[in-house]
Amino acid sequence: MAKKITRTAALFLSLATVGIMGVVWYLNGVLPDRFYLSEGSEFSCHPYEHLTAECAGQPLSSEREIRLFGVIPVKTATVTEVSTRYLVPCGTPFGLKLLAEGVVVVSFTPIETESGAYSPAQRDGLEVGDTITAVNGTAISSFEELKSQVASSEGQALVFTVMRENEEENVTVLPQKEISTESYRIGVWGRDSSAGIGTITFYDPLTGAFGGLGHGVCDADTGTLLPFKSGEVVPVTILDVKKGEAGSPGELQGTFTTRRASGELEKNTNTGVYGTLNSCPVENVEPIPVAASYEITEGAATLITTVENDGPKAYEVNIEKVNYGGTGKKDMVIQVTDPELIARTGGIVQGMSGSVLIQNGKIIGAVTHVFVNDPTRGYGIFIENMLGNLSDENEWHASGF
Repeated sequence: MAKKITRTAALFLSLATVGIMGVVWYLNGVLPDRFYLSEGSEFSCHPYEHLTAECAGQPLSSEREIRLFGVIPVKTATVTEVSTRYLVPCGTPFGLKLLAEGVVVVSFTPIETESGAYSPAQRDGLEVGDTITAVNGTAISSFEELKSQVASSEGQALVFTVMRENEEENVTVLPQKEISTESYRIGVWGRDSSAGIGTITFYDPLTGAFGGLGHGVCDADTGTLLPFKSGEVVPVTILDVKKGEAGSPGELQGTFTTRRASGELEKNTNTGVYGTLNSCPVENVEPIPVAASYEITEGAATLITTVENDGPKAYEVNIEKVNYGGTGKKDMVIQVTDPELIARTGGIVQGMSGSVLIQNGKIIGAVTHVFVNDPTRGYGIFIENMLGNLSDENEWHASGF
């Protein structure tokens, strides 16, 4: 009998060990590698309330061991203590004009030559998504400059400096004379600028800085991030809303109100666009604190956005899922529950990217994408990940998040 009890106890112990190992493996995968902690506060990680990290006597930014129940090691992460940052939640539409750093190759087109119809650029090694930054060492800033260089080549080989997957390469292309025009061409279509409408997420009253969209401005044909050279923010007027339906995303339809810039774009990144504004885009709105990712919970939240010209309004949403290890693409799953917004737009529509999310009195992030088959649902980004690209990391830490 004693042996049977011993075997049973050993079995339960083995199962418990395997279970704990499974939990540790799961937590190691879902937890981020970096936590931002309000200075002087205790470490906590919702919804994993039984996780702890030693903070007392530690440097403001250091690697610390995250433990389950204060005993079982889960992972080592960097915990950075920062002062709380206060930002103005906006949810206001803005127009953006963005000039690329070079010319993005978006497609190839065959040209009729004495040797047949083909694209010399494609034959000689250029690829869709390449960004042409120079020809024979001369910087290129527009598609017209690229065309001029090719036309004046007299058929001589040209060395194209391109950025390809963040690596600089040289590609030699031999222009060919097109029979119909008797001009030299390489058979490529390119893009050097972009314009559109989005939503401003936040404004920093101390610096005039702003962030919006929650995702980068990408080339419509290649899907790659448009390399940034310079840009402007311009006022817009919302004209109408194309309501979203399953299988057909909706859209805010608007126009630039004036050509006069209301701010300057300074960055185009995977987590949004950033720059400075001449003034705060909303009136009589006080700054509120921003939340670290571990403070965000599943449940009710507020979405602030503008779908008509009477300014931003607050609508009810539900945070369905939080990816605490998120890096900016799919940090949260959001569902619009507000009947008024659903009746007006169907839920989330194009142009609402950057609409600010608030929970428990803090800015938690922004809407970024809509689910094509369910316009009431979409993805969001943590404000923590947006602020990481607003300025240099050290400057951000110094001023808090």
